[in-house]
Amino acid sequence: MLNDIYNKRIIELAGNIPRLGRLPAPDASATAHSKLCGSTVKVDLKMEGPVVTDFAHDVKACALGQASSSIMARHVVGSTASELRELREAVRKMLKENGSPPQGKWADIALLEPVRDYKARHASTMLTFDAVVDAIGQIEAKAKEPVSAQG
Repeated sequence: MLNDIYNKRIIELAGNIPRLGRLPAPDASATAHSKLCGSTVKVDLKMEGPVVTDFAHDVKACALGQASSSIMARHVVGSTASELRELREAVRKMLKENGSPPQGKWADIALLEPVRDYKARHASTMLTFDAVVDAIGQIEAKAKEPVSAQG
């Protein structure tokens, strides 16, 4: 039932999203959009090597997109690129393949587990994870670019 996915804790997370806004000089920005529901999440990321050092986001999403963004914002700083890629894959598997929810600092994602029964809600739930991984990829690609010769 839809009440399972819009439970009290999801509504609390959606109503208390940390790190809202934009960073003044991010290393990368990425936007993820769900055509199905119109939800959009824009993230700004700063990294030192593989570690996220700052994060902000603009969340125009349903309660599920807001809740997943809220969870991301609470734990993303200090996380590594590989951890965040694994997280996105774990959430995708949780929703689409009956996988187990992540553990440890990401354990709150288990609150989103009932969403697996509502395929139309998967995209909005995944927005923040997709945008963060996109931004990480941009930062890594820039780091691999050769420094242009200055003369």
